[in-house]
Amino acid sequence: MAKVVHYKQDCIRCGGCAAVDPDKWYMDDEGIAQLKDATEVDDHFEKEIADEDKAQHQEAADVCPVNIIHVED
Repeated sequence: MAKVVHYKQDCIRCGGCAAVDPDKWYMDDEGIAQLKDATEVDDHFEKEIADEDKAQHQEAADVCPVNIIHVED
């Protein structure tokens, strides 16, 4: 299993993550990126993901211009 870490408070509302992976990311009513079904942990959100979903989440991380999405093993 892997994990996605998202520092939502630093989102600049570009929408890149939701554009490349709309099944796992969306923009909320305020235009801030949200990782579907993530849990808030201190100053960020986390979600455990299956290994086969790592590439999709890494693509979302790669398009983020402020580097607030991280895929960890």
